[in-house]
Amino acid sequence: MIGVVVTAFAVLGLLTVIPGPDMAVVTRAGLSGGRSAALRATFGVVAGLMVWGALTVVGLGAVLAASAEAYTAVKIVGGMYLVYLGVSTLWRSRTRPHAAPSAPAPAPSSGSSWRAGFLTNLLNPKIAVFYTGLLPQLVPPGWPTAPSLALLVLVHGLLGIVWLGAYSILLTRARTTLEKPSVRKVLDRITGSVLFGFGAVVVAEAR
Repeated sequence: MIGVVVTAFAVLGLLTVIPGPDMAVVTRAGLSGGRSAALRATFGVVAGLMVWGALTVVGLGAVLAASAEAYTAVKIVGGMYLVYLGVSTLWRSRTRPHAAPSAPAPAPSSGSSWRAGFLTNLLNPKIAVFYTGLLPQLVPPGWPTAPSLALLVLVHGLLGIVWLGAYSILLTRARTTLEKPSVRKVLDRITGSVLFGFGAVVVAEAR
């Protein structure tokens, strides 16, 4: 039984650390607003996971995963949102002034970073597929299904907070280097390209 639990946690941990849109959104927030913005994006990402987790526990996640039309619609909207984030980040890199670090670009509002993280996961139907397809396989034999699924979702969320939170801190510790206009421009372009690429792939897969 202990081996089954350890395996379940290891699978969740592996899925947490694999780079994806979540990390790109946190990077975007950290570059534009510093550590607090990156942490708000992190909690937004986890909040999106919790919504999908709650829907899965009550059975609604399976309905979406089984509906080709609903799945495609959410996929297209989610992909277009990632494309929007990518384009806006790339545009910011083009318009960023070549001034000294003492004249930084305006920081994002307190809610925008959280909202970006939240919507990135909320509009990602692949999470519903994962939660309804793989998560039940991680429930140890003999454990009640609904409470066990809820526990696994909470563990996944906690791992997300720890991983993305640690990444946020490490990212913003290099603030002196990251505030250099030339470095910020390069990082914005990389992050924007990654977000745009993720979104374009999602939209293409949905067609």
